[in-house]
Parts: sequence; C-alpha cells; structure tokens
Amino acid sequence: MTDALRAGIELLRLSLDRAAQDKLLAYVALLDKWNRTHNLTAIRDRGQMITHHLLDSLAIIAHLPARAGLRVADVGSGGGLPGIPLAIARPDWQVTLIDSNHKKTAFLNQAAIELPLANIDVVTARVESVQPSSHFDVVISRAYSSLGTFVEQTGHLLAPGGEWVAMKGGLPHDEISALPAEISVEATPSLQVPGIDGERHLVIMKPAAR
Repeated sequence: MTDALRAGIELLRLSLDRAAQDKLLAYVALLDKWNRTHNLTAIRDRGQMITHHLLDSLAIIAHLPARAGLRVADVGSGGGLPGIPLAIARPDWQVTLIDSNHKKTAFLNQAAIELPLANIDVVTARVESVQPSSHFDVVISRAYSSLGTFVEQTGHLLAPGGEWVAMKGGLPHDEISALPAEISVEATPSLQVPGIDGERHLVIMKPAAR
C-alpha cells in the first residue's frame, strides 16, 4: 500500500513528505478498523481505499486555491472524505468536517485525536443549522445530493469571494442546467485519478456577480 500511495502521489504531481504519507496510511488503517462496526464506507479493501478514497480526494488539490490559511468546509463528510486527506496534505489549511450522523462524527473526532490533526474541527449537525464563527473560502462535497440542493443548503457557510466545489463522477449536465441564475459555474475540470477508470469531475461554482 505504501508503494501504491507513493506512486499515486507522484502521478498527481503532489509533494508530500514521508510523515504526511504515513499519516494518510494511518488514516486508512483507522477507517478500516472503524468500518467493521460503523459502516463508514462501502469499500472494504484497503488497497481500494488508497485509490478510491485517498487519491480521489488528493486529486482535487490542484483545483483549489493554493494559499495558506484556506478555510475549507467538508459537508456531509461521512468517514472524512475528502476533508481528512486534504487536512493531512495541507496542514496550513483549516478544515471543518460537518456531518449530522453522531457515529460518523465520533470517528472523525477520534481520527483527529489519533493521527493527530490540529487543523481539523468536527461539527455534528445538519448543515442547514450550522452557524460558523468564520465563513469558509471553499465549501466542498463528495457524494452529496444534487448541485442545486448543495448550494441551497450551504450558501450561508460561504465567505465573500468563496466557492462551492462538488465532486462528481460523470459531468451532471442536467443538474448544472437546473441551477438558479444566481449561481455561476466557474469550471468543470475532469480529474485523472490513479487507479480509477471511471469518470471523475469537479463542478466549481460561485455566486453570480450582480
């Protein structure tokens, strides 16, 4: 698994030191352990967790703002994807993991303690009810609902100038067409994720300029 992760990181052209790679592998081990009783992910094989969870999450970094101090909200975080891999790869970012499921956030809190990850906050709540003390530069989702529901339920989290980032498989043309006029689709990059043959896309959105 170490070799598979290292090779994937090289193909993604990311620069992660050995400590970060070890922490990513420790996260997979913890996810696998908890998954046996808490059903955090349908994937049971650790090797597939490397490709379909870690590398899939890390592949989006090139499409996010690179600046230090970025505030990221991972909505419907579940088992911590993509938030935990992002927090490991970019310790200079502050990542908030939001999920309403208490068992899942118990895992997220334990992961933050064990790994450890000082740049992670965990919020147990429905996203509509979250009132952050500071708003977010990036609000991201993986395997969330439709784009319209995503932006409607999370608009109050977004800082001025911030952006929504939705991780998708195939490009959801119907969802994009159904977005309200006040939402601007900025980019829809295709992702090449090592070890994954299927389509992967991001839909990057902002409030439309008025």
